[in-house]
Amino acid sequence: MWIELDAQRVFASNGSGHGTAEPIVFLHGAGMDHTIWVMPVRYFARHGRKVIAPDLPGHGRSSGAALTRIEDHAAWLVRLFDACAIDRASVVGHSMGSLIAFAFAARYANRCRSIALLGPSVPMPVTSRLLDAAAADDHDAIAMANSWSHSARGQLGGNDDPGHWMLGTGERLLERAAPGVFHADLEACNTFDGSALDVTVPALVLVGDADQMTPAKAGLDVARRLPNARIVRLPNCGHSMLSEAPNQVLDALRDFL
Repeated sequence: MWIELDAQRVFASNGSGHGTAEPIVFLHGAGMDHTIWVMPVRYFARHGRKVIAPDLPGHGRSSGAALTRIEDHAAWLVRLFDACAIDRASVVGHSMGSLIAFAFAARYANRCRSIALLGPSVPMPVTSRLLDAAAADDHDAIAMANSWSHSARGQLGGNDDPGHWMLGTGERLLERAAPGVFHADLEACNTFDGSALDVTVPALVLVGDADQMTPAKAGLDVARRLPNARIVRLPNCGHSMLSEAPNQVLDALRDFL
């Protein structure tokens, strides 16, 4: 579906569904797009939920420039809610998307029913080596991020979904990003503080025990900041949990949402 917002066109997947119950909004991570959410979006849409998985500005099919601050993404999300006639919704975010969900829940709690944070870290520091490579649009940035996002098992191709090459898929997704987008996203993650923000809505935190991008300890630290957060740990899973453990992620989201 296409949405007109801020004089730009925003593409969002709705899972080909027409549900109206308790909306869910899915937010992708740095350099990615809505396609990472295919499985959960289709599941919830087919079970009567109104679902929206947007390509953030400058990502995927959405026009405009990539936003450079997590706070700006959260404010953009409010305008997306208004454009889609959504009063309140649950927000699910992976990686950078988890920071946006976190900031949104803290700043706009009246619009947020609950949050699910996949692979979070608050703050989310990014090594200068990766930032510098991304700033130069060097393919090394993609290679580093993609490698660090997968567990040892994931890098060897141990996938429960036959025919799905996780490393290749992750690399291709990042390669599709327009020049400068990946760096803008990484910089937004690196400069977001969030230490003074309080989140009070119900929360789910998913951590991969083999995550090298946002280590499990960082995710558990986030969970401790949230009142009565539900924690799901994914054994032998890296940061790319939507490809390495899709069924476990969907089960956790279904039970929570």
